[in-house]
Amino acid sequence: MIKVGIIGGTGYTGAELLRLLAGHPDAEIAAVTSRSNQGELVSEIYPNLRSVVDVPFVAPDLDNLSSCDVVFFATPHGVAQSSAPEFLRAGIKVIDLSADFRLRDQAVWEKWYDQPHQASELLDCAVYGLPEVNRKDIIDADLVACAGCYPTSIQLGLLPLLTQGCVDSSDIIANSASGASGAGRQANIANLLSEASDSFKAYGASGHRHQPEIEQGLEDIAGHPVGLTFVPHLLPINRGIHTTIYANLVDLTVDIQSLYEQHFKNEPFVDVLPAGSHPETRTVRGSNYCRIAVHRPNNGRKVIVLVVEDNLTKGASGQAIQCMNLMFDLPEISGLIMPGLLP
Repeated sequence: MIKVGIIGGTGYTGAELLRLLAGHPDAEIAAVTSRSNQGELVSEIYPNLRSVVDVPFVAPDLDNLSSCDVVFFATPHGVAQSSAPEFLRAGIKVIDLSADFRLRDQAVWEKWYDQPHQASELLDCAVYGLPEVNRKDIIDADLVACAGCYPTSIQLGLLPLLTQGCVDSSDIIANSASGASGAGRQANIANLLSEASDSFKAYGASGHRHQPEIEQGLEDIAGHPVGLTFVPHLLPINRGIHTTIYANLVDLTVDIQSLYEQHFKNEPFVDVLPAGSHPETRTVRGSNYCRIAVHRPNNGRKVIVLVVEDNLTKGASGQAIQCMNLMFDLPEISGLIMPGLLP
């Protein structure tokens, strides 16, 4: 049984980790930390976990987590980099759900996150946590930087096309829309029900900090730089991401539907829908599945890829557990096979 610690258990990704790990057959929640809620039961903050996870929050100190085999950092950016080194020295594996170790270029990270990086020596050691791309490296990793929610949807959506080199990679557009939980569990006027409900808006159109992560990942897949226009949007829903990708084919003979079906046929959490489908966020709510549909209007040069995922599950906590399973030689699907929640 793997002993698991969660650092930062009061946010949405922490709560999702608790929900999923509570039903994991090979994992035991050994400690959950929160500086501000020490001594309180997890179920007092998240009543849905009552009688499921009835453990108290403890301080995020190594002493409280020393029995763990792995710790998840479900914390704001900048936290994991200050603590991860001591856990690694203690022989504890680290899976970070923040962006602290996703970017290999320290200067780029510091530009977008507006703070000095405190563990830059680990940037080259961290394995990017997108199993469909880096499965072999994740298996042997001690430090995994879990892929972001928007980057997951875009990279998976483009993976077959860039792997085969059948689109113009210099001009790709991705419009992504996320539910309000993507902004985290914090007081923010823009995310109040009366502000976000019955509305739809773009933000970060001139630059978003997920952009360099997406570009780095796409370059790794394609083997060369990729030109991407990325525009995020806020959806008036709690959870879910819908990404629409536009690219131009350079090989007009390729069978796009077959390409995607063949590429993902052995991927347990990527579901390629039948031709002509339009995936909906509600079909992946609370699940670790990413659903993809591809279209080629009028059989022309333009290819449109539609991707949906739950930003808190496949876009964060579910994907992190998927990585944990690989790191500990468990079935990759362990604790993650569950359908989306309907209605």
